[in-house]
Amino acid sequence: MSEATTVAEQRKTTRTPVAWPVSVWLPEANRFFNGRSSNISSGGVLVRIPATTPLRTGHVVELNFPRTMALAKRKGSFARIKSGRVVRIERGELIDDATIGIGIVFEGIES
Repeated sequence: MSEATTVAEQRKTTRTPVAWPVSVWLPEANRFFNGRSSNISSGGVLVRIPATTPLRTGHVVELNFPRTMALAKRKGSFARIKSGRVVRIERGELIDDATIGIGIVFEGIES
């Protein structure tokens, strides 16, 4: 059984492929790191960020998903902000595009 199969079996919610811009606030570095979401569910998200991001499993981060102007007017804010905990770091595409994938479980959600 592959690791990917094991992870998929542990998920409680279905992931939807998306490619949204996202900024990840890392308090330990006191800055944002810009990336893109790969997939998302009600329980978490997989984000691709630069490989130089000083991130470890267990870090708590804040995710900033920017909204379009039309959606911001409807929702009353220019971003959807969620907090979460890094539960997995994938380095499989490191050589291809100098990014890492970070699996994040939203706060208040069990992995």
